Parts: sequence; C-alpha cells; structure tokens
Amino acid sequence: MSVLVDTCVWSLALRRRRASLSREERRLVAALERLIRDGEVVLPGAVRQELLSGIASEPVWENLRVHLRAFPDLPVDEDVYEEASACANRCLRAGIASTTTDMLVPLAAEWWVRAG
Repeated sequence: MSVLVDTCVWSLALRRRRASLSREERRLVAALERLIRDGEVVLPGAVRQELLSGIASEPVWENLRVHLRAFPDLPVDEDVYEEASACANRCLRAGIASTTTDMLVPLAAEWWVRAG
C-alpha cells in the first residue's frame, strides 16, 4: 500500500518541535515515521514544491531536497491539473480562497486510486 502524505503532516514532522506537538499531532508524526520506514510514502510534486518553498537557508533547503528524493513522485494525468483549476475557479466564484495545492492534492489522490 502507498500513502499520499499532505503538506500539513510533513510540516508537523519537519518544522515543529516534538515537545510542542499535541497528543494527536504526535500520533500523526509517528504514523508518518512508520509509513516512511515501511516505504509506503509517495510525494506529489505540488507537496514537494510546497515543502521546499520558503526555506531561506540554502544548506537546509539542499538537505531537505536530498531527503525528499527518497520518496517517489506521484505522476498524474493532465486531466487532474485541469480539474484542479476548474475546482479552484468554482471556489473563487463562491468567494472561497484556495491554493493550487489545496485543489491538486485531493484530485491527484482520487486519480491515483482510480488508476490503481
């Protein structure tokens, strides 16, 4: 089994100190660690880009980039990108703010399950 891990879970594991995590957050980080150990994590390109963005330190960025290379990319069909943009546009018309990743990750997961 492979698991697509979203940015928010990675951020708990990579950017937060363990002592500051709630019990539930520690449980999520432990689950991520188990998935990594078992080789079950896939990383969508949008999540990879999000994790690598905003790191001011070049050595820290490079270290994370190298470590993230251990996780296979989740390639998706162009239809996924088109549907993500359509969802983002529907949200915009309804007055709901979204990000590219917010739209892309769930649709990529759905596509991936269907492509199985």
